[in-house]
Amino acid sequence: MADAPLLQTPLHELHLRLHARMVPFAGYAMPVQYPGGLMAEHKQCRESAALFDVSHMGQLRLVGADAAAALESLVPVDVVDLAEGRQRYAFFTNASGGLLDDLMIVRTPAAARAGFGDLFVVVNAGCKDADTKHLQANIGHRCQVVPMPERALLALQGPKAVDALSRLNPWVAQLTFMSGGLFELNGVGCFVTRSGYTGEDGYEISVPAEAAVALAEALLAQPEVKPAGLGARDTLRLEAGLCLYGHDINETTSPVEAGLTWAIQKVRRPGGARAGGYPGANVIESHLAGAAPSKRVGLVGLERVPVREGTAIVDAHGRKLGTVTSGTLAPTVNQPIAMAYLPLDHAQPQHEVYAEVRGKRVPMRVSPMPFNPHNYRR
Repeated sequence: MADAPLLQTPLHELHLRLHARMVPFAGYAMPVQYPGGLMAEHKQCRESAALFDVSHMGQLRLVGADAAAALESLVPVDVVDLAEGRQRYAFFTNASGGLLDDLMIVRTPAAARAGFGDLFVVVNAGCKDADTKHLQANIGHRCQVVPMPERALLALQGPKAVDALSRLNPWVAQLTFMSGGLFELNGVGCFVTRSGYTGEDGYEISVPAEAAVALAEALLAQPEVKPAGLGARDTLRLEAGLCLYGHDINETTSPVEAGLTWAIQKVRRPGGARAGGYPGANVIESHLAGAAPSKRVGLVGLERVPVREGTAIVDAHGRKLGTVTSGTLAPTVNQPIAMAYLPLDHAQPQHEVYAEVRGKRVPMRVSPMPFNPHNYRR
């Protein structure tokens, strides 16, 4: 409810001590930026290391020998063959082929299974209650679905994140992109994955809530690390060409339209050994065969005018083609960038379209994504 009190993450008092500007987000009071400002936080992440509080996200464990096959019945992604210690991006689909949420899945190593189940899953904050109900209703008879509200989640991102975190445990440097395991950090058992949402190298750290502040302070004490808020997280992920659920993807967009076909492995596609069997498979398979009506594209502004979410995109004759789903004046790229869904005949690279900004048509060019190169450690 709009008048319900905002929830607080375990780091709330730390944010206030650091003089963060707090805003409502997904039902939580969250730091949007700190006194240094969004631009400095964005640069900090691109050049050194930034610490984000993402404890509002949903953490769950799936327990049981059938957990992988059960989860695979809800996503068009290969979960069954996911190796121990490996992480995979996935999405829940509905009967019409739309996206209910996107999520991260880890097949937990044996050493972590007691605390994190057979699969460790992280879902979006705004969807976590619905996702939990979705899992319990559809696969709760096949495996245990256990929410983990007793844990906080920190994201340490940037090219020097490995240097900072390695001082707390040198073994984290052995992880590669999209892998994870159990590590002791600051005297506490944490589940650490080498992943993130910024396009940079970095880690996401699941830590007991009661130990979160001490761990955050230990990380902020490292010379490479400064805090960063939701504002920088958004500009970083947009430069990286990554989708934000509820903005760039939702229950009406298929993963093919969204440009997420890379996440649908061959074994789950038509002709694959475990094709179909998930909600909306017929629609998604038809889109894979070429029937998708639109495509998510990157747009770069040809004039220095920011183009925000909700802006109409039109052709040279003023006919509406689509709507901007995310947009900003990108700090690293140093030009206006945006994402939008366009009909296929307007979605070709270098094609020129126009954004309607305050009664003026601003030229934009369809551009490959990411806008800023990814710097993952593979």
